Amino acid sequence: MIVYYFLRDLLVLGVNKIKVKDMDAIEIRKLRLYNNGLSNSPFKTVSDAVSHLGAVQAQDFSAAKWALGLRIKNSTDEDIEKAFSEGKILRTHLMRPTWHFIVPENIRWMLELTAPRIKTTLASSNRKLKFDDDLFSKSNATIAKALEDHTYLTRQELKKVLTGIGINTDVQRLAHIIMWAELDGLICSGPLRGKQFTYALLEERVKNTRKLSRKQALINLATNYFKSHGPAQLKDFSWWSGLTVKDSKEAINSIKQKLNQFTYDDRTYWFFHHEKAEIPDPPSVLLLSIYDEYTISYKDRSDISEARDIERMISMGNALTAVIILDGKVAGTWRKVLKKNTVEISLKPFRKLDEDEEKAVETEAHRYGEFVGIPVKTLW
Repeated sequence: MIVYYFLRDLLVLGVNKIKVKDMDAIEIRKLRLYNNGLSNSPFKTVSDAVSHLGAVQAQDFSAAKWALGLRIKNSTDEDIEKAFSEGKILRTHLMRPTWHFIVPENIRWMLELTAPRIKTTLASSNRKLKFDDDLFSKSNATIAKALEDHTYLTRQELKKVLTGIGINTDVQRLAHIIMWAELDGLICSGPLRGKQFTYALLEERVKNTRKLSRKQALINLATNYFKSHGPAQLKDFSWWSGLTVKDSKEAINSIKQKLNQFTYDDRTYWFFHHEKAEIPDPPSVLLLSIYDEYTISYKDRSDISEARDIERMISMGNALTAVIILDGKVAGTWRKVLKKNTVEISLKPFRKLDEDEEKAVETEAHRYGEFVGIPVKTLW
């Protein structure tokens, strides 16, 4: 309730720039959990959730589906796969870059805004791989021809097509060529073929969408981020979007009059106020992916993590990719293993939990089982 009274006072005062003595890391976490859609599963559809968040990191497809499932009331893994195959959400490289879910109506303007920066960062890789404009022109044309008339091909099928015209496609080169085609706005995700991913021509997968000026695109992206991820800092937005600090400042300045600002621990945070009468209390426990928007979308993760825990886990690749969240903070790790008739969830908290905390963690583990439709066995 502290957050509610704080926000109420903001609205009464009608001010944007303030200093709040009791606005601390606890309140920051409460607001982020609410804005992220984790406090009360507020969304009705997959499209609503992805549209609200702007983009959802999705290189780990299974984890990304669970991230959406936590935010969509009564949703299942099957629901989200269906929406993905139907093209209600797409998966492509943009921003940092890595794969993200994005809604079709936003894909073109967001690529136009973020792809040039990504391509600049990939310049050294291009030189090492001996890629140039002529090669990308040739590979793009070949991929486009192979996918036309709603033909959906897997990565390995595209590899054969490219190899057939003499383009060397080892694992690294193939990944880079396909990512470049995504950044060029040529291709995006197609429907699943069983459990295999396919690619589609963007112009066939997505109907004509609005064009935005660069200024309006910056405004849209910043508005989206601070509504769904605030309170957050300038460097958080720059990290999440992949934009330069200069462009990120320009974006924030464009919407500054709509934002609330406060200083905590010599750090400046921005967020949108809420007209909602009461913000629900956040869940005491969550089982998240380390790539969930709540954990990955900030350059400074000190408000949710002690001793750079998240950074340490990210550096370990696939070794530690799921985290236990207690009262908004990283408090342990978890791992799932699918068996024949059950899913085993191994739980490793950083400290001994009390009885209530253990029950809450068990409940959240079984919530995952309901999402995937398989009974859960927990292992401590």
